[in-house]
Order: sequence, then structure tokens, then C-alpha cells
Amino acid sequence: MARDYGVEIDSLKDELSEIKQLLHAFTNPKVTSKEPQKKTGRIHKMVNMHPNPAIMNILYNLENTCEQNEQSGAITYLGVYESGGRQSTWIRNEVNTDGLLSLIENKMAGKVLNCIGNSDRLNILLYILKKPMTVAQLVEECGYSSTGQVYHHLKPLIAADLIVEDVKNEGRGVYIAQPHRVQGVIMLLAGISDMIDP
Repeated sequence: MARDYGVEIDSLKDELSEIKQLLHAFTNPKVTSKEPQKKTGRIHKMVNMHPNPAIMNILYNLENTCEQNEQSGAITYLGVYESGGRQSTWIRNEVNTDGLLSLIENKMAGKVLNCIGNSDRLNILLYILKKPMTVAQLVEECGYSSTGQVYHHLKPLIAADLIVEDVKNEGRGVYIAQPHRVQGVIMLLAGISDMIDP
């Protein structure tokens, strides 16, 4: 099947236009106050916390969102990750932290962390995040003595929808990181990095 590069270019232009609009929304309204911080309710308005005005405007918008919705917090994050010819790109804006904390209360955070909280599973996840791999490749790359060991650790990762067999593109027996889960794994690692960074 021949690729239609014109259609692909038009699609990329549309995506670029959407990203420009999102960035423009993040950079307005402008923060003009010179006070170090100002409390208008629950949230302290932090001014001049970062030298980049665009980042300060994102923070300003998050502070306003918290005040308007009486939230204890909100976060915005975006990123891109490419591996094995697959790209994951994400933008999450004004995510309510109260909803994130509920993941501890309803025990979902514990279930997810138990699933990946094993050095063998993390090692397999690492290799598959880097490139699509077969079980035989994982045995060789990760230093296991049998395919049974790999399957034992793959099962919970597949059950958690973190890894999937890529029958459509790579063929049977080739595993990839589930594209819509990559951002969660990367953001979890970013959070761990924040916890260990003094």
C-alpha cells in the first residue's frame, strides 16, 4: 500500500496548529505582579517562580483553576517519547490532584504499583519500552534462563495493559509497550526522579 505523503503532511500541519493554539492558551493571561506571592483563598499565587513567562502563565492558570473549582491542586504536563518507530505524545492540562489522590483511597495506585513493583517486571518493561521484543530476545537480553521466566513476568504486565502483543504491525510473539500507557510509565518515572532528587 502506497503512502500518501500529502495527506500525512496535511495531518501534521493540523496537529502543529492545535499545539500552537494550546501553547498560546498557556501563555495568556500575562502575569504582571511583582509580589513574591499572594494569597487570594486556598492557593498562594507564586509570582516570579520561574524565569520563563510562558511557564509562569501555565502556573498562573493552574492557580486560578484551583481557586475557581475549590481544588487542593492541579497539574499540567506534556511530553513525547519515541521507541522502535512508535511515538507517544501527550498533553494533559489542569488535572485535578484531588482525583489523583483518590487513586490511593480506592486502592488502584496500590494495584498498579504492585504489578510493576518487581525488578524483573521493571527490567522487561525497560527493554520493551526501548524497542519491540520477542520472548526469546527478552531471555537473551535480560539474562533469563528460560522463556517460562519471561512469560511469568509478562503476564501481569499484559494483564495491566502495559504491554501488548503487536500482531498487527510486528507479528505474533512480538511485544510492545501499549502506546496509550507509555505516558503513564514515563510520568511515573519522572515522579520517582522528583522523589529521589534532593
